[in-house]
Amino acid sequence: MPCDRTPHLQYSDDDGLTWSEPRDLSDEILPADWNSWYATGPVHGIQLTRGSHAGRLVFGVNAETWNGSRVTANHAALIVSDDDGDHWRIGATDSRPIADDGTFRQKPSEMTLAERTDGSILVNGRETDGTDLGHRTQAVSRDGGDSFTAPFHDLPDLYTPMVQGSMLRLGDRLLLACPGDPDRRRTMMIRSSYDGGRTWDSVDRGTVVTTDWSGYSDMARVDHDTVGLLYEGGAVDARDEIRVARFTEGWLQPRRGPDPTITDLAPRARPAAVLGGARETDGVFGGALEFDGADDAVRLPYSDRLPLGTKDCTASLWFRYTATTGEQPLLWMGGIGTDQPQVWLRGEPASDRIQGLITVRDGAAAPRSVSVRTTGAYDDGRWHHLALRRGGGRLTLFVDGEKSDSADVPGSVSRNSPFGVRIGRRMDGRAFFTGAIDDVHVWDRALGDAESADGRGLSTSDAGNMEGTVLWLPMDRVRTSH
Repeated sequence: MPCDRTPHLQYSDDDGLTWSEPRDLSDEILPADWNSWYATGPVHGIQLTRGSHAGRLVFGVNAETWNGSRVTANHAALIVSDDDGDHWRIGATDSRPIADDGTFRQKPSEMTLAERTDGSILVNGRETDGTDLGHRTQAVSRDGGDSFTAPFHDLPDLYTPMVQGSMLRLGDRLLLACPGDPDRRRTMMIRSSYDGGRTWDSVDRGTVVTTDWSGYSDMARVDHDTVGLLYEGGAVDARDEIRVARFTEGWLQPRRGPDPTITDLAPRARPAAVLGGARETDGVFGGALEFDGADDAVRLPYSDRLPLGTKDCTASLWFRYTATTGEQPLLWMGGIGTDQPQVWLRGEPASDRIQGLITVRDGAAAPRSVSVRTTGAYDDGRWHHLALRRGGGRLTLFVDGEKSDSADVPGSVSRNSPFGVRIGRRMDGRAFFTGAIDDVHVWDRALGDAESADGRGLSTSDAGNMEGTVLWLPMDRVRTSH
């Protein structure tokens, strides 16, 4: 529905003790067709310090267009002033259409800005409910905020829930404050970028401010050495309190060297990171990896080959474990929670079963999930082969050749989520596997019954097995970088 919002400006000449009367800026920064949602910030703007536009004030806004019956477009823009705020104008703008069915690629909003060391402006924003992967999106301006070098692009490997975040430059290091849980607003975390925001630390490298519920935030320099963080937080709800934290760069996790890796045999694949000290052990085919149930995991770097979308697919692996309690995650692809597209396999020994699940999005319809389960948890300490297949309108689970299945539902298993692939842990890090895993293989096609059930046959590298391979982790050797 249309939202009557009018941008105003107030200023203070006495460090915030008193404020001027509000001044309506509609004539300067509110076009007639930005007639629905209109929001400024909500974080602070910046004053440029480098280049020909030094001294310019810049902040972000987002708005929508309403055609009388529905929202037809989203607008993300920078607002600039070259006379200390006396006059303002609209600068860089990224406008995106919203289809008749309510779907759209991205909706950049709630933008946070930082001036990079080369004088360019990095703009990082929230992305909500688009068809692209990821809940964070970015753009760059190299002309002081007059234009973007390219449209906003998604950051599927930067895990956050759908939430506002805040950036701050600290020397050559960029900081991003936002919750680290990819599903819910909790675990406020500071993550770093050392290359101007091109890449960001993963959640296992971030510094946790609190594991409580947490939401919106802003960061500012308190003095030369100290950063102030203002954020929503609470023990029960992210909006219970407004909290303030202070920290120095010394409190942040130091920049970490490369993680140990294992080989991914999929075409053009980069090695996968081995986290927490997962160690080699005897497997079904040579070596395997042993997971301690505390912090061990394997993390695949993001690649556009990994999202399975609406395709048929098959995931296969070997596992052994003896745990009788807890959730035992084996393979996780996509997002997490009840609303995010995903594919996962896990042991549930307390419920005496193995379960596979997919969650899909189809157009603007609400997400739907389908699961398939075994009778028995297979927690006897022996190796078992497990495969999950989507194809022919069915979701099918094979354990040692025994088959269970359920009706499938149409849709994408990898849309609109902070997309990750993890072996041995949940995407949100709230459960870890205790046991060993060997020979993890995923195809973007449905294998036949005989193929899916034959775990030993799937371990070969013949042309048939390689067709449609999106990941293949033999799990047999951990390599350490020096």
